[in-house]
Amino acid sequence: MIMVGAMAATLWGIGIAMKVPYAVRWNMMGILLVGVMVIHVILPNGHPLRMATGGDARLWGILIAFGFMVWGYRKFLGSLRARVAEKTTPVPSSDTFSETELDRYARHIILREVGGPGQKALRNARVLVVGAGGLGAPALQYLAAAGVGTIGVIDVDVVENANLQRQIIHLDRNIGMPKVHSAAEAMTAQNPFVTVRPYHRRLTEDIAGDLFDDYDLVLDGTDNFDTRYLVNRTAVAKRRPLIAAALTQWEGQISLYDPAHGTPCYECVFPTAPDAALVPSCAEAGVIGPLPGVIGAMMAVEALKILTGAGEGLGGRLLIYDALYAQTRIIGIKPRGDCAACGGKGLHAQV
Repeated sequence: MIMVGAMAATLWGIGIAMKVPYAVRWNMMGILLVGVMVIHVILPNGHPLRMATGGDARLWGILIAFGFMVWGYRKFLGSLRARVAEKTTPVPSSDTFSETELDRYARHIILREVGGPGQKALRNARVLVVGAGGLGAPALQYLAAAGVGTIGVIDVDVVENANLQRQIIHLDRNIGMPKVHSAAEAMTAQNPFVTVRPYHRRLTEDIAGDLFDDYDLVLDGTDNFDTRYLVNRTAVAKRRPLIAAALTQWEGQISLYDPAHGTPCYECVFPTAPDAALVPSCAEAGVIGPLPGVIGAMMAVEALKILTGAGEGLGGRLLIYDALYAQTRIIGIKPRGDCAACGGKGLHAQV
């Protein structure tokens, strides 16, 4: 027992010294206990190594079972807290701002292009963000901070250690938690005056139409083409403006697709998905950490402009940002008459 305790303390100390994530340190403890159990199963009774590690496998079995109970209880509490936070997030009033809200949004309100009416439009707006990863993370944070009244976020993934290099809305302690609940926790902690609706599931054709009906604007920060085309076609069908972005390595792109108001849709510009071998994932090709923050923040800016009517949006223009060489290019894009999604006229077939 003493030997195992000493080994556990040593591993824990090494983990702290090397700044190993908390969850990984607990995984190390679990591996140590499993190793002790293997020793007790393999070695005969009375073996010196068995005696040095407690002498009885049942003791370690009880400890492992107790550890699983504690882990399960913590996961249950985490999911329960996320659900309670979702249900108890205060719904913003549509009439007047509180003193706290006026102070919080003062820098918006003094902007000539936003003002009080613009801030009220933000509070009454409903925005859906598809994807809570690299692009969704900063977009969600800025939408919440800006006071967008209702923000939906849909994503099927859970937080992984490899996400934390760029997906800044998620914390180390939330590794293993659904991304939508991790994001909702951060957003409501930052601004309790917004309503966050997390949907921990994959966006499919079965639910896309009804989901888009609940929102005024859609932001697409997904990392696969199947979902991008589904999002685009549903946005066209429901006449919802779509802000879509993508990135890889050092480069990102963003545009506003709103064929109901004369712009091309995403499929006008990208009629077919490229070969998968030509578009490696972030895990395969890499991505510089701050790049999703740059493009995701641009998505939030474009969203605020649409919702408040400020300035000129990216409709009909594709902005490309090259972080490696500090270059920004804007390319004009036009509706395509033979587009299978919008026909180049913003026509909305049912999805």
